[in-house]
Amino acid sequence: MLTAVLSAAEDAPPVDAVEAVTRELGAALHARTVSFLIADLSGRALVRLAYVPLGDAGPDDRSARRSGDEVATVVPFDGGPPEQALRGQTPQVLAGDGEWTVWAPVTERGEAIGLLELTLPEEPDPRALDEIARTAHLLAFVVIANRRHTDLFEWGQRTTPFNLSAEIQRRLLPAAFTCEAGAFTLSGWLEPAASIGGDTFDYSLARDLLHFSVTDAMGHGVASALTATLGVGSLRNSRRRGQSLTEQALAANAALTEYAGTANTFITAILGRIDLTTGACEMVNAGHLLPLLVRDGATEPLGLPRNFPIGMLPDSTFHGGTVTLRPGDRLVVVTDGMRERRAAALDLDAELRRAAGLHPREATRALADAVLRVAGPVLDDDATLLIIDWYGGHGQPRHSTSGADEARASPPLAD
Repeated sequence: MLTAVLSAAEDAPPVDAVEAVTRELGAALHARTVSFLIADLSGRALVRLAYVPLGDAGPDDRSARRSGDEVATVVPFDGGPPEQALRGQTPQVLAGDGEWTVWAPVTERGEAIGLLELTLPEEPDPRALDEIARTAHLLAFVVIANRRHTDLFEWGQRTTPFNLSAEIQRRLLPAAFTCEAGAFTLSGWLEPAASIGGDTFDYSLARDLLHFSVTDAMGHGVASALTATLGVGSLRNSRRRGQSLTEQALAANAALTEYAGTANTFITAILGRIDLTTGACEMVNAGHLLPLLVRDGATEPLGLPRNFPIGMLPDSTFHGGTVTLRPGDRLVVVTDGMRERRAAALDLDAELRRAAGLHPREATRALADAVLRVAGPVLDDDATLLIIDWYGGHGQPRHSTSGADEARASPPLAD
């Protein structure tokens, strides 16, 4: 099957690659229909991008969003099998009228890309489910490879249109919001305001270091997005040149004061890196909210040295602090959209306790949902979160099945 799938992916144009692959997979698995559902950018729905009837299956008459020949059908989360499959990272099976529907996570290193959905004429046994799960994992790499060449997947994920500032901000975020590794699991989320507030998060994994940052550019709209672009670009450049956190902050400060063109243009930021061999987490706080450490059920802000925001003063200096993470710790970094204005009514400590058992991927969504409940449905400011769960044991492989470590997955939703 591997050879057939790879050939189908390479022979088809990028816009047709997933449909070609799902058709190949459906035939190999003797399915009646096969679909690929991609995770919506809202984090609260799936979008059916490819639907392939096989054998005697009837036509697909689902209502859908269309753009030319492209069709996208939104499938909102409702606690049913598709959401359970994505949340728990295990295939789900539902018996129907003479057929069985299977949903299998399409996941890579904990990043939930979507689901493979099949209808089968017979109930799948455990061996067949294992084969479907491995096949869905393979589909993840097909999607990752082909979305570099086309806007199709991005179009499918956007159930609401983007304005220019949102488009700029989207390009500043990492390609994957979640990363599982042996020593840690990381996930970030950005809940945008009506007028984009300039928030970003970023991370990069080196051999023995995990780099991360959360930034908040002053203002809203395109001006804020451009300030964020300058700041994030500088931070990435200096990080890739191997500079220390304080050197990264100094370089970004120089870039903003030289190129931003406005005396009042600045960025608040938490810059961090974790030594994966020891758990030592160094951080620089540039005028930002203090990071939170969740340890043994208690949440406390970390007492980092305070510095001016990046770009506020041309001659600013920056000083960092260090905390040593212990296995079981959860590090949480948020922007002021989670704390200020109407969001101040949110009891963040209580919400962190409620999310304690969730994978960071679901925990960030749960916290974003919580701020929307108290400050939404339209936010005054971007609300951004970055969560890092620390396990220790760097150098030891994680125990993954089809792209995810099931031991780290969120528990099933309550009935």
